[in-house]
Amino acid sequence: MKIWVQTLVKNEAKWLWYSVSSVIDHVDKVLLWDTGSTDSSIEIEKDLGKKYPEKIELRQTKQVTPEEFTQVRQEMLEETKSDWFIVLDGDEIWYDDSIKKVVEEISSENNKFESIVVPTINLIGDIFHFQEKSAGKYKFGDRVGHYNLRAVKRNISGLHSQGIHGVWGWADKEGKMIQDRNTYKFINAPYFHATNLIRSPKDSDVVKRMKKHRFEIGETFTDDYFYPEVFFKDRPGYIECPWRVVSPWYKYRAFFETPMRKIKRRLFSGKIGY
Repeated sequence: MKIWVQTLVKNEAKWLWYSVSSVIDHVDKVLLWDTGSTDSSIEIEKDLGKKYPEKIELRQTKQVTPEEFTQVRQEMLEETKSDWFIVLDGDEIWYDDSIKKVVEEISSENNKFESIVVPTINLIGDIFHFQEKSAGKYKFGDRVGHYNLRAVKRNISGLHSQGIHGVWGWADKEGKMIQDRNTYKFINAPYFHATNLIRSPKDSDVVKRMKKHRFEIGETFTDDYFYPEVFFKDRPGYIECPWRVVSPWYKYRAFFETPMRKIKRRLFSGKIGY
C-alpha cells in the first residue's frame, strides 16, 4: 500500500521544516510544491530535498490566485500515483504516534473507508497555548470542533479538487464533497495546527494569510505536556526555534480582543473557511 503526501506551500518558513520532518519517515513520498515563496521556504525545501532525495519531489510553480489554487491542487492530484495520499500543510506538525496510527489504518487489510478524519490541536499565540474547543466549527457526522479530513483514497471515482482557497476540498464525480459521502473513518490521532500563528516574516505576501492571525488568550498546556517529537530533533541552525513566547504587545491586544471573540462564538454559529 503506497502512501504519498501532498504539501503545497507559500511562505511557511517558521513551521515547514518541522511539518515535513514529522511525517517523512512514515510515508513513501512527499510532493513538496512551492507557489512563489518570498521568504526562506525555498531554501528549507531544497535542504529537505537533499536530505531525502528518494522521498521528496520538489517543484516551484508561479504565484497563484485563490481560484488558481484549485487547479494546482488538481495538478498535484494527477501527479499522485499512490493508493492513498495525506494532505499536509506547511503549518501542520504530527506526533509520531498519530501519523503511525493513520498509516496503520490505511495499510490494514479489507478496510472499507475512503478517507480519514482526525482531531487538530489549534495553537493560539504561541506553542504553549491552544484554542478553546468551542472555536472549532468543522462538522463530521455528530462531531463538531477542531477536526480535519487529512487522508484520502486515490481511486474514488471522479475524485477532483473543488472550490477556491479558503473553502476548498476534495469532491467526487458528482461534485459531492468527500466528507459528505459518509465513508470516512475517525481516528483519534491529533496533530498540531499553527494556522493562527505567524508562519513567516512575509505572511502579508500570501493571499488571505493575515486574516488568520488571531490575538487571543488561549488555554495553557500543562507543564508536563507531551509535545510532538520533531520539536526535539536536531535541526539546521537557520530554522527558527519553536519555543518562543508571545510579545507583551500580543498579550495586551489579546486581553481586549479575547472576550469579544468568545462572546461572538457563543452567540453566532460562524462560518467554515475564510
